[in-house]
Amino acid sequence: MNVTIRSEIQALENTIISTRRDIHQHPELAFEEHRTAELVANRLTSLGIDVETGIGKTGVVGTLKGNPNGKTIALRADMDALPMQETSDIPYKSIHDGIMHACGHDGHTAMLLGAAEAASKLVGNLNGTIKFFFQPAEEGQGGARYMIDDGVLEGVDEAYGIHLWNYQKYGTVGVKPGPIMAAADIFKIIIHGKGGHGAAPQGTQDAVLIAAHIIQTLQTIVSRNTNPIESTVVTVGQINGGYNFNIIADEIILKGTSRAYTKKNQLLIKKRMKDIIKGLEKSFGANIKLNYEDGYPPVINDIKTTSFLEKAAHNIVGKRNVIKPYLSMGGEDFSYFSNKVPGCFFFLGSAPINEKLMQSPHHCSHFNIDESVMLIGSSIFINLIESRLM
Repeated sequence: MNVTIRSEIQALENTIISTRRDIHQHPELAFEEHRTAELVANRLTSLGIDVETGIGKTGVVGTLKGNPNGKTIALRADMDALPMQETSDIPYKSIHDGIMHACGHDGHTAMLLGAAEAASKLVGNLNGTIKFFFQPAEEGQGGARYMIDDGVLEGVDEAYGIHLWNYQKYGTVGVKPGPIMAAADIFKIIIHGKGGHGAAPQGTQDAVLIAAHIIQTLQTIVSRNTNPIESTVVTVGQINGGYNFNIIADEIILKGTSRAYTKKNQLLIKKRMKDIIKGLEKSFGANIKLNYEDGYPPVINDIKTTSFLEKAAHNIVGKRNVIKPYLSMGGEDFSYFSNKVPGCFFFLGSAPINEKLMQSPHHCSHFNIDESVMLIGSSIFINLIESRLM
């Protein structure tokens, strides 16, 4: 694959890779990114970039000011790791048991720091302002909301986010306008029945049987209530309850998630789930409680900002390698930014070149990337900065 790495980014290759390895070796969970935040803040300060720390609890914002009358763009990277044990055998393996960077956030941070260093040399020519968002707690805690509450979007006209993506071929840029990441909600269903002897079911309210009906009926939301061409998912991922093979259970707890690419379907799933549970509660004479937690909204890319990103990527990877992304039903809290200002979230194919796709999937204990791809990501950011602010 022929790519055009920016010369100023090529000069930072060792710095970008060593930064990623440092962060990878010292992973930190959501809202515990103190070492990572300090590393980021020190680096930005050394570049002459204005720095604010403690934003959204443990986030860092670097501001590079050019012409105050120009627009302001925000570039975002997330910093948190996952609560899982790393099993890969690499020299910079996580030193913290039960914590690893298994999704690429270490690479996101390193790429944005590289772009910030290159951009710092352009400050005299900037017709506007760049804000570099180093965000905590993307993995389920919604760190973007906390940063927004602390005012990071004040004055921001456009926001851009990147995600390394092992589901795409190396160096391809996956992007499109419209929905690109799903809404991700969490639910818990508590079934209170009436137990009894397994050989005498009369008079009982079998919580296991009720759970089975709930699980099956929930699937009708996707198959019979949503438009077949609008992707939705309802998954029951956990069942807890029961005592023994010959005891009819009086309580079962179900836990799961629902996913949708549109707010309309997100709300529909929630409503239908309530209706189904209410009907089965009456049918079986049991008490069924639904705890439904609204998760991240869907990420919906703005048409104009997506066009700007596509053009910036064309000059680095070539037009043929800017493709429709490999979509999943995963959620992303970049949606909180793009719900407030026009935004574009894009994927950069990062699977190691000598591996097959899916061999090192995200959130697996041996996740890894081809580190050279980070130079592509940083180069795209610099092209984007030039096209929007110069």
